[in-house]
Amino acid sequence: MDVDEEGGKRKMPKVAKVKNKMPAPVQITAEQLLREAKERELELVPPPPKQKISDPDELKDYQRRKRKAFEDNIRKNRNLMTNWIKYAQWEESQKEIQRARSVFERGLDVDHRNITVWLKYAEMEMRARQLNHARNIWDRAITILPRANQFWYKYTYMEEMLGHIAGARQVFERWMEWEPEEQAWHSYINFELRYKELDRARMIYERFVLIHPEVKNWIKYARFEEKHGYINSARRVYERAVEFFGEDNMDEKLIIAFARFEEGQREHERARVIYKYALDVLPKDQCQEIYKAYTVHEKKFGSRAAIEDVIVSKRRFQYEEEVKANPLNYDAWFDYIRLLEADANTEQVRDTYERAIANIPPSKEKRHWRRYIYLWINYALYEELEAEDMERTRDVYKACLDIIPHKNFTFAKVWLLFAHFEVRQKNLQGTRRILGTAIGKCPKNKLYRGYIELELQLREFERCRILYEKFLEFGPENCTSWMKYAELETILGDTERAEAIYELAINQPKLDMPEVLWKAYIDFQIEQEEYDKTRKLYRRLLERTQHVKVWISFANFELSIQSENGENVINTRKVYSEGNKSLKNINEKEERLMLLESWQEMERDQGDEESQAKVQKLMPQKVKKRRKIQTEDGSDAGWEEYYDYIFPDEEAAQPNLKLLAMAKKWKQVQETTPTEEEEE
Repeated sequence: MDVDEEGGKRKMPKVAKVKNKMPAPVQITAEQLLREAKERELELVPPPPKQKISDPDELKDYQRRKRKAFEDNIRKNRNLMTNWIKYAQWEESQKEIQRARSVFERGLDVDHRNITVWLKYAEMEMRARQLNHARNIWDRAITILPRANQFWYKYTYMEEMLGHIAGARQVFERWMEWEPEEQAWHSYINFELRYKELDRARMIYERFVLIHPEVKNWIKYARFEEKHGYINSARRVYERAVEFFGEDNMDEKLIIAFARFEEGQREHERARVIYKYALDVLPKDQCQEIYKAYTVHEKKFGSRAAIEDVIVSKRRFQYEEEVKANPLNYDAWFDYIRLLEADANTEQVRDTYERAIANIPPSKEKRHWRRYIYLWINYALYEELEAEDMERTRDVYKACLDIIPHKNFTFAKVWLLFAHFEVRQKNLQGTRRILGTAIGKCPKNKLYRGYIELELQLREFERCRILYEKFLEFGPENCTSWMKYAELETILGDTERAEAIYELAINQPKLDMPEVLWKAYIDFQIEQEEYDKTRKLYRRLLERTQHVKVWISFANFELSIQSENGENVINTRKVYSEGNKSLKNINEKEERLMLLESWQEMERDQGDEESQAKVQKLMPQKVKKRRKIQTEDGSDAGWEEYYDYIFPDEEAAQPNLKLLAMAKKWKQVQETTPTEEEEE
């Protein structure tokens, strides 16, 4: 405990305690403090008092102090050009031009490549109206820094403002020797135009387009001539530009500008020629704008044929791009060729066909060749019908047949078209040779049928018989061929031969449509009114199949035979009865029901009440049942409902049938008896 001198106790000062050390909710930044200080003008220093100098000695003292300060700054940083410029400008403000020159010269000794120093120096001389000094400075500047365009612009501007046109022209000429950028040339040209020196401007343009040989500069040159009324000169400039760039470096902007110039002069035929020349010369991917401009031109000034010609040219370009991107896109080739056939000459169409057929499908799968083969077919038809060149048509067909890989697949259509072409040329020997080669090299059903049809039209029936025999040796399972062969013999009146063909056909071990063949054989016997043979055929067919349609057809056949004593109806009932028993034995309930329904319909038309009741007793009862469903792996998948038919002659199902009948009767009673609620 501290004790004072008097022996009393001395109290310690209380230390301020900060209760809450959390940051304040609103933070004050240094930026905010500075902003507030500026707004409240807390740090504004009053400007120094203005010094009025009224005495020469005082002026000299002031100048001495300022010069000493400038010299000190230069001594501290000699390479900082701002100090030199401020020093020189101060000397200028003191009317000490000589001293200012000295400062600028000293500064240039330090850094003679500083553009700002040269500009300030020359501007000072111009303000002081020391023109020769200014020229001297500009000459030195453009000699040391000839690529600094500011010096040239300022120098020429000064000479022009002084009215020294020849001097300005001389400066421009010195500038152009350095081959500056485009704007410098335009400045020179505009300078000459201000003084109506068109010939001089033209000469400058001549040099300009050779030093900067760009399309836009040639166009500017031509427009300069056009603007001043020199139309022929403008046309010559465009022509020279087209010749200068040539076909390899042609630009669509030049062509469009040239064509629009001619359009402006109402030379529409010239413009049309220019557009067509460009479309023939330029690559197709660089003609988009030309097509648009050409289309607009023709819509304004052209005829309907000319407009269509432009549109065709544009579509031709699009198709060219498509086939170039994917040569195997045969649909694009079709569209392209169709367009050319409607408009172009024969040589162009042939050339395009040759280009198209040169793109052979790379694979040996027939589906990839289908569209390709139609190119050959269209080519051959074009040569025959449009070009009317029969030898060339024959060559096209032969080339097509040579290119098809017949060992893998063939196209019967091509063989048949070639054969029919030879028929039109009255070359039957050649036709038979073609089809014989086709059958020998790659036999197909379509080829046989086409060959037979051709011989039928020629009434060569013996040849047809030979072809049918070879055809059936090639494909004995083809029921259509057997039927057509038998039909031919029937037409020729040789029914025995036709019957023998049918017999051979139905005894084949494998047939693609046996039911159609049997039906044709049966119909043949019916037409010949050989009813006994027809019955035997039905019996033979029923030995092979018990299909319900065969039984119904058999019954309809018996019914169709006309008889006076109703024997046909009796025979029909026998067939139905026999069919019912047969289908019962093989347990085909739905087919049996179909047979009974057909029988019932027959009895309605031909029978009496007794016979109808007899058939009615044979009709089954339709019941709904449930059965389990099992998935492929054998697990249960629930139950499903299905309809079953219970026939009266099924003894095992009789108890269930009685039970179902009683249940149905009980349900009907329940529906007709009113409930207690309804009675109330």
